Amino acid sequence: MKFEGKRAWITGASSGIGHAAAKALAAEGAEVILSARRVDRLEVLAIELREQGAKVHLEPVDVSDRAAMEQLGERLVALGGVDILINNAGTMPISPIINGRVDEWDQMIDVNIKGVLYAIHAVYSGMAERKQGHIINVSSIAARTTYPSAGVYAGTKHAVRAISETLRKEAIRFGVRVTDIQPGSVDTELPNSIGHDKIRGIVKSNMYGDEAAMLKPEDIANAIIYALEQPSHVDVGELLIWPTRQES
Repeated sequence: MKFEGKRAWITGASSGIGHAAAKALAAEGAEVILSARRVDRLEVLAIELREQGAKVHLEPVDVSDRAAMEQLGERLVALGGVDILINNAGTMPISPIINGRVDEWDQMIDVNIKGVLYAIHAVYSGMAERKQGHIINVSSIAARTTYPSAGVYAGTKHAVRAISETLRKEAIRFGVRVTDIQPGSVDTELPNSIGHDKIRGIVKSNMYGDEAAMLKPEDIANAIIYALEQPSHVDVGELLIWPTRQES
């Protein structure tokens, strides 16, 4: 029980990487706080984890809603604070910039950048006061490169990488660790957020067409556990994780 006595908050916990991370942390004794917009899915996960003996809190929230995130931050303080943040919520409605899908650009910026910052803001000061904590931001290989139609999405992930590295340097004096995890193609529902029909089809056929070749959410959850379980003097700053068969 590696994380017994630790309280972990997972955003985007209703599916994919967040769902797998919540299960992995609960299995290792962590008290988990589950956040996402889809309450029904959180409730199903909570029942499963509680049946396995885990202590679970449900905190449904839209991470892009600043007021809601600030209120949630207050509830987390009242709960006793957070030791581990898995900043996982994200969206990927990619399209060529020429298409000018401005609402989707705003959505990616609001969720993928602002949502990450709002979650950090909710827990960081408490971690700093206690001189311990670990913030894990789940970004993407798009934090290192970009692809046609993914300009805005990649821009948000480049931002998360920059935020993570800056925060890591600032947090050293507080004993707070920061990790940026950058997965390649993972078998999740993320492509479903692509509103551009042609691009969604291309992504699903090219990157997500061979499920056997893709990473599984559990692979990323294992990487999260690896970063968290290191001794306090070790900070895994970045983890870049490719499917073996993915070229770029």
